[in-house]
Amino acid sequence: MNAPISQPLIRLLLWTGVLSLLVRTWIGATFPITGDEAYFYWWGVYPDWGYYDHPPMAGWAIAAMLKVFGDSTFAMRIPALLLPTALGAALWWGFSDIDREKTAWAVLLFWLTPINWLNALITTDTPLIFWSVLSICALVRAEQRTQLDRTTYGLHALSGLFLGLAFLSKYFAVVIGLAYFVYFVAFRRARLLGFVLLVLAALPGPIINLWWNMGHGWANIMFNVYNRNQGEVFEWHKPALYLLTWAYLLTPGFLWFAWKGRNVMTAFARKHPLLITLVVIPFAFFALIAGKKVVGLHWVLNFYPLFFVWLAFALPSEQVKRCSTWLAVFLSAHLIAVASMYCTQLSDWKNAKIYPEIVRSYRTEELLAKVQASDTVLMATSYTPASIYGQTLKTYVPVFGEGSFHARQDDLLVNFADFDGKTVRIIGFSQPNLEDYRAYFDSVSLITVSQNDVQFYAVEGKNFKWTVYRDTVLKNIFAKRHQIPSWLPMTGCPFCQHYCGEVRCTN
Repeated sequence: MNAPISQPLIRLLLWTGVLSLLVRTWIGATFPITGDEAYFYWWGVYPDWGYYDHPPMAGWAIAAMLKVFGDSTFAMRIPALLLPTALGAALWWGFSDIDREKTAWAVLLFWLTPINWLNALITTDTPLIFWSVLSICALVRAEQRTQLDRTTYGLHALSGLFLGLAFLSKYFAVVIGLAYFVYFVAFRRARLLGFVLLVLAALPGPIINLWWNMGHGWANIMFNVYNRNQGEVFEWHKPALYLLTWAYLLTPGFLWFAWKGRNVMTAFARKHPLLITLVVIPFAFFALIAGKKVVGLHWVLNFYPLFFVWLAFALPSEQVKRCSTWLAVFLSAHLIAVASMYCTQLSDWKNAKIYPEIVRSYRTEELLAKVQASDTVLMATSYTPASIYGQTLKTYVPVFGEGSFHARQDDLLVNFADFDGKTVRIIGFSQPNLEDYRAYFDSVSLITVSQNDVQFYAVEGKNFKWTVYRDTVLKNIFAKRHQIPSWLPMTGCPFCQHYCGEVRCTN
């Protein structure tokens, strides 16, 4: 019998959900915009069917927030602020028909993790996590049904639709799809028609992405498959970091109770193949990647909530309750640390290595007021400052130079020919060598400004020489970042069209 939730647990859930939302809201309202967020801001300003690094869902979400709530950092962050609450609701929808009490404990454990109190930043993972968990929960509901009727098949299709939307958020949605494939082939062959419907419903997402990539120089493929993986080799610290990432995300308390109850959790896993497949396959996938790449903490969050479902459903309620206490203690340490940071002043961070970055983020307007000039194009030396300056000025700020393999939206948006003959100011942290800039201008000079005891430098170049820049900097960018395989069909390539005037350049 699926008994109702006890009143103390309901109160605990409500208090945890409300307090965590308030903490996230406070951080979202007070913390300065990060470089990645400022970069994604421009995705919202220029909505498209895709962007250089990833599919478009994060940009669409930001565009909607800016339109509805106004042009502010807080408005951008609203999806991230609401995400843990929405995920708790999704888990309830997916699992409560099995056991309300255990589902409530699973949601509570998930909500007690530090990341769900402190993360107020909008990223490409925000919609990925949302749609992935919705897809998983729709499939869980479908698999609870004993009859293969219209409702069951409808839930399979709904799971696929959500998976397609997750794919339009980030390619890591494929990992969830891989887990679905393993589950149906290994455990549910009698329901393969449901899997076929799921795949068909998911297909519009990849089709939209393929269509966009064909017209944009296969930007997502070049970044995610080629450029970001150059030079990656196996190193022992990478898999070790992967395990440490999980130890932190799951918290020491969770790991201790999972270890103590390992026999019970293993027995539960054997009886519930869908849940365990959705945990084991993604975990193993990223473990393989971790042999050569450092797996980011945020990469694994679209199946992260399922660990708490596993523990809450497998262990007796008394053990789960004690586990929640240890999670609360771990969380409290984080909240105290964050509160102490909020009690500091900017000057207290002077000796920190990242102090220049802190000044740039907290005193952006004052800094730019000292560097701006009329009839001058402002640029930066890398995408993080360029994005932050642009978001502050509400004017797109390009990156001068080759940049890195990350965040190359400039390659799609910026035509440096538009700056031919103009005066350019390029802001940076370190004192530049003017000789590195002379070839691109008639004359160059150095401007030095001080902001909160940090020296910032700007190279002012007069009469920008577009053809020289094209034949050196853009040529190097093309050689490093846009060697698109000849077998990939193309209908457009903004960078190539700016560089050589053709859809596909040869050199």
